[in-house]
Parts: sequence; C-alpha cells; structure tokens
Amino acid sequence: MMDHRSISLAEQVFDRLENEILSGFYQRGELLTEMKLVTDLGVSRTPIREALHRLEQERLIEITQKGFLVLGVTLQDLADIFEIREKIEGMASRLAAAKITDEQLAELRETLELQEFYVARHDADHIKSYDSQFHKLIYRFSGSSVYYDTLIPLHKKVQKYRKASVENESRAVQSAKEHRIIFEAIAAHDGEKAEQFTVAHIVNAANHILKRGY
Repeated sequence: MMDHRSISLAEQVFDRLENEILSGFYQRGELLTEMKLVTDLGVSRTPIREALHRLEQERLIEITQKGFLVLGVTLQDLADIFEIREKIEGMASRLAAAKITDEQLAELRETLELQEFYVARHDADHIKSYDSQFHKLIYRFSGSSVYYDTLIPLHKKVQKYRKASVENESRAVQSAKEHRIIFEAIAAHDGEKAEQFTVAHIVNAANHILKRGY
C-alpha cells in the first residue's frame, strides 16, 4: 500500500518502481502489467500509467504487446556510467575544494566518519547509505546545478551494483580510505588533488564492479 503523503501518487509510484528496478527487486527481462502493479501497490491505474511512462523515458522499461519489459541497468550501461563519472565527478570535487564552506566541510566530515564507523562494524546497509551521501554532498558543494543534476541520476542507477560492492569487506574498507583522502584534499582546498583522487576512486570502483560482473 502506498503512503499517501503530500507528493502525488504518481511520484510515489515512480520512486518505488524505480528503486525496485534499480535494486534488482524486478529483474531484467521480467514482465510487468498494470493489473499486477495495481494489486501490488494498492493504487489505481492512473498514477501507475504516469509512473510507467516516466520509467520508459528513463529507459528502465520497454513497452511490449504483453506488458512492460524491465530493462534495468546492464553491465554495458554500468561501464558507460562509470566512464562519464570519471570525466566529470573529478571536476565536481575540484569545484567543491574551491567553494566549500566550514559548515559544509563539517557536514562532509561527519558523513565520512559515519561511513568509517559502519565499515568497522561491517554494516553494509549503512555503509551504502553514507558512501552515497558522501558523493552527493560533493556534487552539491560543487555549487554547480548542472554537475549535480547530471551526477545524481547516474549515481542512483548503480545502486544494485554498489550494494554488492560494499558488502565486500576489503572494498568497503578501501573505499572509505579513498574517501578520506578525497576529503583531506577538499579540506585543504587543493582542487588538483581532489580531482585526481576522485578520478582514481571512480576508476577503482569501476574496476572492482565490472571485473566481477555484478
């Protein structure tokens, strides 16, 4: 049953279906129908149709004669996403290093320390949450709405693979160390190193995930 909050039902349905496709709850190749979703979500067809239209625009589903085919994110999509992130996420870190305020730096530090706290306790769900938050804060602190709007959906689309990655203890530890190095460069307002370390972090994440074919 959907939570009837102030945002529209269509938005709620979209958010839920997007998350369930990206998390792997609905697998690539699975067929969805309006009636199945009406039953599963407990809402009428109208918000479901609106949500499905948006999911088609996001290329997460494809309309067929039998229903809505789940496309999800393929390994090739993933490789392309990491390639784009390599090109622009480092620049976002460079901008953040130049523009970050003391208050923003404190927020970034707290997020990193929480990630490190949960890495030490092997808590994959919290690691994933704070790992993600660390990146999102850098996008925001870059001060560029274009970078933010470009990187947020790309980061979101790899959530299924990121979950598998943070469940790998050695990678979770290494990722937190890489975040620490990025943070220190940003704190020192060293844009060149912030960009360099961020690109290296994205490359390492891509290599870890793509080589294992998650």
